[in-house]
Order: sequence, then structure tokens, then C-alpha cells
Amino acid sequence: CKFSVVTSKVSTGSYKRQVYEVPSGKQLVDQAVIDRITWATWTSVLGDEVIGIWSRHAEKADVNCACVSHSGINLVTGDDFGMVKLFDFPCPEKFVRTCFCMVTTSTVDIRILSCFSRRHMMEIFSSPNL
Repeated sequence: CKFSVVTSKVSTGSYKRQVYEVPSGKQLVDQAVIDRITWATWTSVLGDEVIGIWSRHAEKADVNCACVSHSGINLVTGDDFGMVKLFDFPCPEKFVRTCFCMVTTSTVDIRILSCFSRRHMMEIFSSPNL
């Protein structure tokens, strides 16, 4: 796998995904260029690749965090309702069913520490209230 080390993705308060070159800080606006980027990590709740994480009645602020596994096949999310959900990645279809769900306190950050396969244990770090 070849990973891009020259770009950074941010999500804004207006729920728009923006991509910048590093270190110049120049914003990339050409969608064809952005689509060719292979991300080394993914922690955004925004983008066509993660449309399926939003439930039918979710508001924009309900899903707080997301993290794609190092293998790039699983996505875990945390939300205001204390739900930690596991999805296949990418999940571009709306209202995708989760593979796994567990309840915690309200989750503001989440990371997949290790992932062996979809059939084996996944170790997840969940941070309630920073």
C-alpha cells in the first residue's frame, strides 16, 4: 500500500470536509485529485465513504467520532447515545446495519488499537468526556 503523507483532512463546524496540502496549507478543491488519495488513517465522520454510519433519525452532531482499522476493512463509530458501532468500510449506502454494537457512556473519541479479522476480537479504545 502506498499512503499519502502530503495531505491533511479536516471537518469544519459546518460539517464540510476540506483537504489541504502539507506543509503549504493550500486547500485541494479538485475532487478527482482528492479521490485518488489513499489515506494512512481515517477518523472523519464526513465523506461519501461513511454515509452509512448515520441512522435514519440522526442529527449531524450525534456521531462524534470514527476510526478505520489499519487493514481498511472495518470502521468503528461512537455517538452521543453511548453506542459504539462496527461497520464494514467503506459504507457508502445510507442507513447501513451495523455488524456489532455495544453501549458505553457518551463517546467523544474512539480508536481501533488492533484488529485481527472480522471473526476475531477487536480491541477498541473509547474515551468518554475528554
